Amino acid sequence: MRKFLSRTEVEALAAHALEAAARAGAWGADVLYSEGCANGLTLKDGEIEESTSGSSAGLGLRTILSDGRQGIAYGNRLDMASVDALVEWSLHNARASQPEDGVALYDGPLLRCEELELEDERIGALTAADRMEYCLEMTREARAADKRVVSVRSASWRDGWGASFFATSKGLAGWERGSSANCGVLVLAQSGEYTEMGGYGMDSLRLDELDAVKCARRAAAQTVAALGGSQLETGAYTIMIDPEAAAALVDVIGGLFCASDVLRGRSMMKGKLGEAVASSCVSLTDDGRIPWKPGSSSWDSEGVPTSRTELIKGGVATAYLYNLQYAAKDGSVSTGNCSRGMSSLPDVGTTNLILEPGESSPEELRSRIGRGMYVTEFMGLHTIDPISGDFSIGAKGHRIENGGITTPVSGVTMASNLLEFMKNIAAVGSDLTFSSSTAAPALVVDNVVIAGK
Repeated sequence: MRKFLSRTEVEALAAHALEAAARAGAWGADVLYSEGCANGLTLKDGEIEESTSGSSAGLGLRTILSDGRQGIAYGNRLDMASVDALVEWSLHNARASQPEDGVALYDGPLLRCEELELEDERIGALTAADRMEYCLEMTREARAADKRVVSVRSASWRDGWGASFFATSKGLAGWERGSSANCGVLVLAQSGEYTEMGGYGMDSLRLDELDAVKCARRAAAQTVAALGGSQLETGAYTIMIDPEAAAALVDVIGGLFCASDVLRGRSMMKGKLGEAVASSCVSLTDDGRIPWKPGSSSWDSEGVPTSRTELIKGGVATAYLYNLQYAAKDGSVSTGNCSRGMSSLPDVGTTNLILEPGESSPEELRSRIGRGMYVTEFMGLHTIDPISGDFSIGAKGHRIENGGITTPVSGVTMASNLLEFMKNIAAVGSDLTFSSSTAAPALVVDNVVIAGK
């Protein structure tokens, strides 16, 4: 396992890089250092298919010239001579780039949010034997869940921890640490002439939030339930979307509020602030300060404190997400949503997206649907046109008949416009469920055209 530099050594390298950049003519500069360890194990039908363990560390340097040109260089050789080379390459890349408006460094203090919890020491203490037992347990439970499960194609466990250091030529400097783990099961189910492959996964920053048994049983149950799926007759239906499928859709919607895409004309939300973009039961927030969530941090990739931003309130678009550059371009202030890696320039990204829940249980919502579809999975959400909002995506799930979930549905397509779709959301459930850094409840959407048979 790689031996990492001490914090003192990392801070000295960062200070050296910033000072060298200033001497070489940079107007400003920042350093992002990252280190971490990752471990993984995958079994196929109880036999080891993949076992990995590794560590990495690296440093990225961004330099800014007085006219707004910026460049970045990244390396994983952490000594003074290598850092000097990074300074040279970063400035070379800056001088070869085009001037941009709004490029800046944050002037405020680097503030730690003491309420945030991002690291579980129990994850760092996991052993190879622990990972093997988790994978074997998932394999046993998936096989035992239903006799129609004929193969556990994958029972996997991943865990790791990471630390980062951020510093700027304005004097900001600070560390953050975090950990995470995830488990997943993929099974093959057969019944007569029907075969179905499916799975389920869980991830968390906390070890006690992962339930390997539940993961395996759900993977088996969902896959078996999909056996023998058939198409609905083509027509307009009321659909109910499972919270995890809804979260995948919310990810797409949240990305439309990133100012970098809005101001470039790459988002259908351009010019929509103050307008109704969804039904009145829809409220969407971006919140970078929720304890134990993957999108949380004390500050963003420019050192700006993270925050909570209401994107949609009662169906009305209320705000965009900004980093420093795009806030300056739009006459606004950063919302703490800068996103970047060690080898990439700052952009705008989401943190934790939350579609606010309603008051009705999913059972209550479903009981009101006489004829419809319960959607458990969307296919092709990435193909939604972010400018027009038009889409044609695949879906799987079950029929809803007189409020009850009945036979499986597959091979159907939903075609619509995202703005129209959002305005047709008739109800949101009380069952808010997190899927990684996105949370959503069940959604009921009226008048959805489904192409089937």
